[in-house]
Amino acid sequence: MAGERGGLGAGPSDTAGTAPVAAGDRGATVVADRVVAKIAAQAAREALGRIPKGGSAPHAGVVVHHDTARVRISLDLDYPADIGRRCAAVRRRVVERVTSLAGMDVPEVDVSVEGLHPAHARAAGERDVR
Repeated sequence: MAGERGGLGAGPSDTAGTAPVAAGDRGATVVADRVVAKIAAQAAREALGRIPKGGSAPHAGVVVHHDTARVRISLDLDYPADIGRRCAAVRRRVVERVTSLAGMDVPEVDVSVEGLHPAHARAAGERDVR
């Protein structure tokens, strides 16, 4: 039968005379902002290793646009500490985890140190967050 299409794999675009669209190109995966924020907050906890006594766990806010996430992390640190080194470790870990788990580019991670807590208090009430 001339002109008859048959066989498996004929997609909806075949009826218009164009080539079929690959399955991976027909849909989209959307990761909610709140999910990316949870990934980022957990990554910050992993980078820090512990929460200072009297401090709170890191919190994250994100803005996602297409496949790009801009992240803001708020956290508390022990004092004295190398604040720059600790913040850089948080940035690296957040970029690493959001990229690998959510498949997003992370061009910006703003880290805001909300509180410094004396290191001597850590020995009395250390909490490990891992």
